[in-house]
Amino acid sequence: MNSKLRITPLGGLGEIGKNMTVFEYEDEIIIVDAGVMFPENDMLGIDLIIPDYNYLMDKTDKVKAILITHGHEDHIGALPHLMRHIEAPIYATPLTAGLIDVKMRQAKLANDVELIIFEADDVLQIGQFQVEPFHVAHSIPDCVGFGITTPVGLVVHTGDYKFDHTPTDNWPPDFAKLAEFSERGVLCLLADSTNADRPGWTPSEKVVEEAFDKLFREAKGRIIVATFASLISRIQQVADMAQRYGRKLAITGRSMRDNTKIARKLGYLDVPDDLLIDIGQIDSYPAHEIAIIATGTQGEPSAVMGRLALGRHRNLTIMEGDTVVFSAYAIPGNEEMVYRIINRLFQRGANVLYERIAKVHVSGHASQEEMKLLINLVRPKFLIPIHGELRHLKQHKALAKQLGIPAENIAVVENGTPLELDENGLTIGERLPGGYVFIDGAGVGEVGWSVVRDRDKLAQNGFFVAYVNAHNGNVIGQPDIVTRGIIDMREAEDLLEGARETIARVVKTYATSNKALDKPIEEALERYLYAETGKRPFVQVIVK
Repeated sequence: MNSKLRITPLGGLGEIGKNMTVFEYEDEIIIVDAGVMFPENDMLGIDLIIPDYNYLMDKTDKVKAILITHGHEDHIGALPHLMRHIEAPIYATPLTAGLIDVKMRQAKLANDVELIIFEADDVLQIGQFQVEPFHVAHSIPDCVGFGITTPVGLVVHTGDYKFDHTPTDNWPPDFAKLAEFSERGVLCLLADSTNADRPGWTPSEKVVEEAFDKLFREAKGRIIVATFASLISRIQQVADMAQRYGRKLAITGRSMRDNTKIARKLGYLDVPDDLLIDIGQIDSYPAHEIAIIATGTQGEPSAVMGRLALGRHRNLTIMEGDTVVFSAYAIPGNEEMVYRIINRLFQRGANVLYERIAKVHVSGHASQEEMKLLINLVRPKFLIPIHGELRHLKQHKALAKQLGIPAENIAVVENGTPLELDENGLTIGERLPGGYVFIDGAGVGEVGWSVVRDRDKLAQNGFFVAYVNAHNGNVIGQPDIVTRGIIDMREAEDLLEGARETIARVVKTYATSNKALDKPIEEALERYLYAETGKRPFVQVIVK
């Protein structure tokens, strides 16, 4: 048996999103989080990305629990996929459990998954792992990190955190618990690296509250606030301001409505019934009496803000005098789409506020000074930076070295790299094969990079398809050619005539060869089209 603790990150290291970490000792495994990542600009047609958990497929009987830090999509979004393969209970705090339950019901898995609710400060004995959840402040209530006592020592996993002394829910981080861990001796700290390149301290949620108070006090027309559906604290702030300034509140976007419903039911949102109206009722009130919360801060064309920007929302149209607030940071890779939507909203007459020009959003993640404080509080022997792109992980290492942690005790690794540790040392293993698992419509993992590259080629250069009937070195009749996205078809006759001549020449060249004609014709057409247009379209030839 392996007498060392094995930690294998399957998501969240080398990227922002799809957080998932496997802790393994001998024949027992616990998993922390299972999230999704939003596709980047070059991932055309892809809806979401989940961790590659093939590493677990021959070990599913060893998995004793899935522990969830909080209810954001990048920590729970992959659960409907993972739980089709694993029979183990999911442990979560009440709000997080409620959000997970909604997902399990939508995936028709509610009856197949055991959901165990715990509170911060509980002690969970899961096989050889003793797990102590501790409260952290983030941008959603009921957020925890985990102190995990293993046979080789105490490991602390922060989840997402910041040291906010005045959070919206008035529940500051549990500094005492972190200090207690330190007194016991922490073998290893796995800590959030998202803002490792941001100096100073992350502002408190109170900053946003002050900005919203000013906005609601001064706005003359409707106020439309776009934020993440899981950002419960922001929903509460908007509801409080709407009530303070005499506005009715409408919520639009299915995920936003679902999350609001479960958060109110569990007591994490205090929104009076008489404050809420249906989105279809907004025209019954003067503009200055309406506030709306919506989804779509990441430029998603199908979300509310994307449809509003294009004028395609069924119940809502942007009017002159509306104030639209983007209360979220653009996830890296989404900036272009977000700013395109903001520009279109300006074109439609809205006044748009976003974090670069107004304090309408603050990060939920610790900045450099908080990260230093955490390390000094916990005083770990080893550090594994998690939750960040490689540049963030490297910067986190640099900060830790400044505080006296030896470089050899800090492991900067990417997804799929196993780490083994005990009190004597930390060893970095060979990276496992794996990569992105794309969610494409109803397909999970059925579309890979080759398909995405084909989509990119089609989008950039168009396509050219030729149907050729050939016999004994001659083309029978005229090849049928279908093309799009290369050249205006009204100006394409000369191009098409040259393509037909190219096809005839290749057919004649291979008259006495037994070689299939499709590939030589495709290669010749690719060379011809590049010479004529400077483009490399997707070329396919079908020979009859």
